[in-house]
Amino acid sequence: MATRKKDEETVSMVDTFKEFKDTKNIDRTTLMSVLEESFRNVIAKIFGSDENFDVIVNPDKGDFEIYRNRIVVADGEVKDENKEIALTDALKIEPDYEVGEEVSEKVDFSKFGRRAILNLRQTLASKILELEHDSLYNKYKDRVGQVISAEVYQVWKREVLLVDDENNELILPKSEQIPHDVYRKGETVRAVIKDVTNDNNNPKIILSRTSNMFLERLLEAEVPEIADGLITIRRIARMPGERAKIAVESYDDRIDPVGACVGVKGSRVHGIVRELCNENIDVVNYTANIKLFIQRALSPAKISSINVDEENKKAEVYLRPEEVSLAIGRGGLNIKLASMLTEYTIDVFRELDESEVDEDIYLDEFSDEIDQWIIDAIKSIGLDTAKAVLNAPREMLVEKADLEEETVDNVLKVLRAEFE
Repeated sequence: MATRKKDEETVSMVDTFKEFKDTKNIDRTTLMSVLEESFRNVIAKIFGSDENFDVIVNPDKGDFEIYRNRIVVADGEVKDENKEIALTDALKIEPDYEVGEEVSEKVDFSKFGRRAILNLRQTLASKILELEHDSLYNKYKDRVGQVISAEVYQVWKREVLLVDDENNELILPKSEQIPHDVYRKGETVRAVIKDVTNDNNNPKIILSRTSNMFLERLLEAEVPEIADGLITIRRIARMPGERAKIAVESYDDRIDPVGACVGVKGSRVHGIVRELCNENIDVVNYTANIKLFIQRALSPAKISSINVDEENKKAEVYLRPEEVSLAIGRGGLNIKLASMLTEYTIDVFRELDESEVDEDIYLDEFSDEIDQWIIDAIKSIGLDTAKAVLNAPREMLVEKADLEEETVDNVLKVLRAEFE
């Protein structure tokens, strides 16, 4: 029975090497070094030292050899059984050994016992895992900002687990997914490498499809002029899956940056729009003239006039009544993106005729019909008169004055009734 158990342990050792010799991402020299170090760690625990041992590993074949070197001493003079051997015992190995010579004897590791073998397997597993983590981190640490294609392996509520072509695990968090994205196991997904961390030697590769960087890289791939440096992407503003605005600039007067990015009949952005779940893409010319830049950012609306407060990065934009809804956009999307792109807070107002201004009424005069705290909230955002409130976008009253939609609608109803 004992012999059978030792044979099983020996087979276990061979299986151990077969597992590790095919380990991914680890070069042969490093693997041999790790294997030898693991053996020496176990030998040192058993004998107190590994200095007099030769460890020969062959990861290609999945085998190994261990030799212990001891000095022959006269019988009865052995002080360290690990490093010395009595002459009588040496002669059993080779009949011509003499005192003072070195005996090199092959060691059967399986005879060290089951605990030693388990210790070795655990040591190897730990070191190989550490090497794999180092290899994964080193592979990705300098690739932040690159687009990668990976296969969906598992879909969870908070994240999607993907694997690259070497079966390395990559993470696409829910916050980095486009809202309308649907992921199925086995399908290929494109994303940008957003972040690579290695806390406690546990590398994490975080991907993103909502990052501005992803859209930028897709544009570089589709528009040769951007990749060649003839066109520069100056700014990007995105509502992932809904709409994006991009400001581009060319230093060559012969190149129309907007036309080059859009392509004939939108051919160059069509593939990007499809990749981003039909995210509409607006491309505008960048300019350092902030008034002109805001005007372009609010396209397709046409601005009548604009007042800019550069110190506080605020802009008041006045438009004809029929242009206001275009400037704000569905759900306030157009004005939000314009603010993100220009980095200015933009307030939109309807342009008033002089006759309308003369007929205006201060809000405080409506205190009998509207609660004073509501009037104060509206006045706090710079709207003091009835016409100013009626000409301001409803969304602005809800968001900036921090009022309920029902409250805003009631205020507008009261004010309109005054002029009807």
